[in-house]
Amino acid sequence: MLLKGLKVIDWAGWIAGPGCAGLMADWGAEVIKVETFAGDPIRSAHHDAASGDPAGPGFTLDNRGKRGVALDLATPAGHRAMLALLEGADVLITNFRPGGLKRLGLDYGSIRERYPKLIYASVSAFGLVGDEIDKAGFDITVFWGRSGVGASTIPPNQEPFPNRPGFGDHMTALATLAGVLAALHERSRTGVGRLVEVSLMRAAAYALGCDLSAHLRHGATQTAVPRDQRPVANSGYFRTADDRWVGLVPRGPADFPLLMDALGLPQLGGDPRYQPPVTDPESVQLLRTAIDAAFAKLTLEEIRERLDAADLAWAPLATLTEFEMDPQAHAAGCFVEQPNGHGGSFWAPAGPVRFPGLDTGPAGPAPRLGEHSAEVLREAGLSEAEIAEAIGAAIG
Repeated sequence: MLLKGLKVIDWAGWIAGPGCAGLMADWGAEVIKVETFAGDPIRSAHHDAASGDPAGPGFTLDNRGKRGVALDLATPAGHRAMLALLEGADVLITNFRPGGLKRLGLDYGSIRERYPKLIYASVSAFGLVGDEIDKAGFDITVFWGRSGVGASTIPPNQEPFPNRPGFGDHMTALATLAGVLAALHERSRTGVGRLVEVSLMRAAAYALGCDLSAHLRHGATQTAVPRDQRPVANSGYFRTADDRWVGLVPRGPADFPLLMDALGLPQLGGDPRYQPPVTDPESVQLLRTAIDAAFAKLTLEEIRERLDAADLAWAPLATLTEFEMDPQAHAAGCFVEQPNGHGGSFWAPAGPVRFPGLDTGPAGPAPRLGEHSAEVLREAGLSEAEIAEAIGAAIG
């Protein structure tokens, strides 16, 4: 496996940090998830206890293939156990706030000399510098809200709405993974680890980079607009005769006559008023009205046949059920069969990267809370008495 031989300590909760570690587990790293005795809060999200699964689907997605340890790091025994785990670790991923890490003596500055080869990945809301580094933050409040992503995405005539859960978190997980792998490559040359700093705020700035770069250079502020106000008439969503929406994006001026021919409007393809780019607002509205009327006469299947024949860039606005059944989604490897830990399995999202010829599916189920505490701490060199003191009576 790609990351075989790497040992990763996942001391993080919710999604962004565990998501990075989860992909590393898929790719062959040994990942140990450290939780409190109360467990990662996301364990309970959408959890159906009757299924026998250890937690809800969000937790299992980002924590499959890991071994689980439960500790109270505020106690001397729990703290010693954590230090023992770090002795043999290549990577530590944590999303605890800087102030809390410093109080525990587990911030990077406190442990870097003891573990000089350790890659220490800090995943936070606001980063490690500035007045607000200890302010609470989540995907919805920071990635979506504070960064401007939400204001750029929601048309100004609509009430604000939150993004879907974990959307920015998984973007941040990928950024963390990239940083960790870059640091590991550097360590292969220097033998020295480093701090890797990733924040929801900075990941959001990159995700919104097209709009943000235009704003920073030209002062432009662009937002999503209602479809009848879009400046390009042949771009956006259009409703079919069977009440489906189709998304269409022109690649350039040459696509315009192809679309007009496909919609049975060849006369518009040669009309000088409508040649891209159309800057006259009245002409844009007239053209959009004609395109809307043409789409409204055709079913989704008829649209599919015509637009595919013209090699245009388009797609239906699919539901998750349709995506689940999409043959191309299966061919592209979008889903994996994930073990549930008691002999069964279920379909789950795959990681975003495929390595042809190499199986990078789940290495195993997500761990039950503290499932591997004793065996992992034993491997770390703790005595039976130290293990008993560290994990307490709460975990067997």
